[in-house]
Parts: sequence; C-alpha cells; structure tokens
Amino acid sequence: MLDEHKVPQTPDNARSMLAAETVRLARQIHTLVPHDGSIVQPVPGLLLARHSQIDADYVHTIEQPSLWIAAQGEKAVTVGKEVYSFGGGQMFIVPVALPVAAQTTLASPSEPVLGVRLDLNPQRIAELVLKVYPHGLPPIHQRSAGYVTNAELSVIRAVSRLVECLSDPGDTELVAPLVVDEILIRVLRSPIGVHAAEIGFADSGVQRVAKAIAWLRSNFAQQMKVADLADLVHLSVSSFNEHFKSVTSMSPLQYQKALRLHEARRLMLSASMDATTACRLVGYVSTSQFSRDYSRFFGSPPSKDIARWRQLAQMLD
Repeated sequence: MLDEHKVPQTPDNARSMLAAETVRLARQIHTLVPHDGSIVQPVPGLLLARHSQIDADYVHTIEQPSLWIAAQGEKAVTVGKEVYSFGGGQMFIVPVALPVAAQTTLASPSEPVLGVRLDLNPQRIAELVLKVYPHGLPPIHQRSAGYVTNAELSVIRAVSRLVECLSDPGDTELVAPLVVDEILIRVLRSPIGVHAAEIGFADSGVQRVAKAIAWLRSNFAQQMKVADLADLVHLSVSSFNEHFKSVTSMSPLQYQKALRLHEARRLMLSASMDATTACRLVGYVSTSQFSRDYSRFFGSPPSKDIARWRQLAQMLD
C-alpha cells in the first residue's frame, strides 16, 4: 500500500520543491538584509547580499575562492574575457582569488538580487575530499575561471538551514560549522564538485596556480618573470602559462596588471593619494601608461573615476 504521507518524486514535484525552497531562502535573506549591500555574518566566511538596482557600470573587486548561491535575481561576473551569468536557484564557484568585474543584470526594488556567498577553505575541502573521493579525483579535461550549475534541492535546503542558524547564537557557534560541512560535501558531489575538490589538492593544477597567485598578490609591485613563477610551482613555462590561463582566464602579466590597478585605486580612495604617487607605489614606471591602463580597466581615467566614487560615498553618508 502506498504511504499516504509520501509524495511520489516526479520531475514536476522536484522542480516545485526546489522553487519553493529557493523562494524560502530568498525571504530569509530579505529579512536579514533589509537594505542594499553585502553584510558579513557571524559564521566565518559567510556573507549575505542584496541589490535592488541593475548596475550601469561594473563593480571591480578581487574575489576570493568562494561559492555563490543565488536565491533571486541575476548577476554576471566577468573574468578576463569570460562572462559567467547566474540567477535564482543556481550556484557559482570561483576556485582561486581573481580580479573580477561583477554586474547586477536583473533586479528591482520589489524583486532584488538576493544571494549567499561562502568562502571556500582549501584545508577543510582537502579533509572532506578524502571522504567524497576516497579513490582520488576523476580526470579533469578542461578548467575555467568559474563554474555555474543549477543548485540541487539538498544544497538550497542546507544553505537555508545555515541562514537559520544566524537567529540563534548557540546555533551560530555549534551547529553552523556542521551545516557548512554539509554544504561543502553536497557541492563536492555536484556536477561541478570535482572542480571545487581541486581547491584542496596541493599538487592539483588549481593549487599550483593558487600558489603563484599568492606570490603575485604579495609582490605585485615587483618586476615579475614568468619563468620564475613557473619554477616556483615546479612547472615548465609553457605548462604554467597553460594552467594559469585556464584557471584565471588571463595571463600572469594581465593578472599582475589587474592587481596593480586595484591597489592603486584603493590607495587613491582610502589614503587620498594622487595618481602619480599611487602608480609609482604599485610598480608603474610611466604615469601615462598607468592612466591608459586604468582607463581601459575601470572605464574612466583615475581622476574622474575617483571623483565619482567619492561623490557616491558622500551621497550614502
């Protein structure tokens, strides 16, 4: 006899349940983030975000290795020449620290973008990978700077439980770490899980690139030779260039330039530094070259860009 309390699992039922759980997650975020912005939460590495306006311009930032779950609305993230679009019910993974240009592409005051970002800890992933892939990772034939896939119902439910933990300090401290592990395990078992798993393998192509990126981020103002970076991660120059571009969608020199421009912008905004001083501190020799690169990267020359950001800051005060 059919148990009357059990609903037969059909594709239509599964889609309906996923849609309902995604709406529930969106309501949770909407309650916790009543105004536009990104709010860091008490759970380490967890951030909730809300944006009710379509972005006219790109928002440039350095994105850490992370998992994004979109509950509502749509965003697009550009890395190098690659564009990754994702919306409600989808997840997006960034495996290494990357300079990105993000843009809200579908949002309104009544239906804002609502999402969850969770930092990916390579050490914790390495521990969980041993359980999820006890016989080693399957072959990876193609890598990219980011990965988008539809989130399974189990992932959305786990993320929803993690957000629920924020309402109780005891749950935040004791239960949330267990739920984070559940989310990571479910992501590792997902269609893009093998790419997330690479984050935790010391000798994987992703981790070798991550090691080179760590050096670049600590030494971006120095002159850099690709051959030295290749030696650092024990790869030939050709193999290193191939790995680096597949993982970041840019060359090592393009990556270094992006780091320099981001840091110069930060110095001008936070330290009220002039463009000439900032460009010298981040490693540029030519002020005119710096201005050209800055304009191409951020869409306007340093003086105009910084003036716009300061005006926006005054409007928000």
